[in-house]
Amino acid sequence: MYTAEYLEKFTRNVFEKMGCSPEDAKMATDVFIAAELRGYSSHGMIRIKDYFQLWQAKRINVSPDIKIVHESPSTAVVDGDGAIGMIAATKSMEIAIEKAKTAGTGWVSTRGSNHFGIAGYYSMMALEHDMIGICMTIANPLVAPTFSVSQMLGTNPIAVAVPAGIHPPFVADFSTTPIARGKLAVAGKMGESVPLGYVQDAEGTPSTNPDILKEGGSMLTLGGTREQGGHKGYCMSAIVDIFSAVLSGANFGPFCPPSVAYLPVKEEKVGEGTGHFFGAMRIDAFQTPDAFKSQMDKWIETFRAAKPAKGHDRVLIPGDPERENEERISKEGINVLVPVQKEMKEIADELGIEFDYQG
Repeated sequence: MYTAEYLEKFTRNVFEKMGCSPEDAKMATDVFIAAELRGYSSHGMIRIKDYFQLWQAKRINVSPDIKIVHESPSTAVVDGDGAIGMIAATKSMEIAIEKAKTAGTGWVSTRGSNHFGIAGYYSMMALEHDMIGICMTIANPLVAPTFSVSQMLGTNPIAVAVPAGIHPPFVADFSTTPIARGKLAVAGKMGESVPLGYVQDAEGTPSTNPDILKEGGSMLTLGGTREQGGHKGYCMSAIVDIFSAVLSGANFGPFCPPSVAYLPVKEEKVGEGTGHFFGAMRIDAFQTPDAFKSQMDKWIETFRAAKPAKGHDRVLIPGDPERENEERISKEGINVLVPVQKEMKEIADELGIEFDYQG
């Protein structure tokens, strides 16, 4: 087990050794640690290797000039200049929040970025400003549209954070596939299979192999098969793709530059880097914050009071599992898989920094 403080120091050292400023290194690190604490290990330390390899391949810019390239009073297009995704995303959400302060709502579509970690981190940035936060992003093209075997879309998550009064905020953070790509990677490292309905082989046959993507297979959209509503997951993923990439001028769909080493970078490009979408909505642009939060409390209490199904002791509100994970993991420590520890040790040795390999 590692403390959050230890992994934070290690991760900051990695990014600074890669050439990031202390401010940018902290910005990226904060998202990595938040992922681990909230129970999204698929987006935590396991991703250090991805960024290290992107840096080695000169596919990320550690000294980016992130700027607004088009804007209106309530909207902006941000160019990330090849930045580490967490840095471009944090600055983009800050812009959305600032625009919302004056215009009531703020909307930012970002291009020229890279993989940015957990979407929920950015939507939650709006909460302290009495705002609703929204975030979407495209990702590695590993997902097949309904009735296809072609890798065309990413897991394309959506996150929405809504403040409440006496209750913790509502935070929905989910991919538009049945499983995140990082969780497939975790299953692969642990030698586990995955349930049917998550992935298919190169011919479209259902598979339980989490490493099938490396063999030409693909992930399915949320719902799985057409009969189970997979076409609706396809629609959701497509919406994220359009808002994040087409609207910003990033590479959409199959042209999204991959953030994993085993996927080749396509020669054909239709835009700049990876795209994201951010929104911030001021509560008082609709009603008083106190009135809204009171109603949100009532909403939460109403759904908590729903009768649980057999075998379950309660009904969860989106955000409950992550908040409970954060409380528990902060006390118990962060468990890093041995294969991931080995990767972190190798990176530490290459960069000339210390890492406590526990094995």
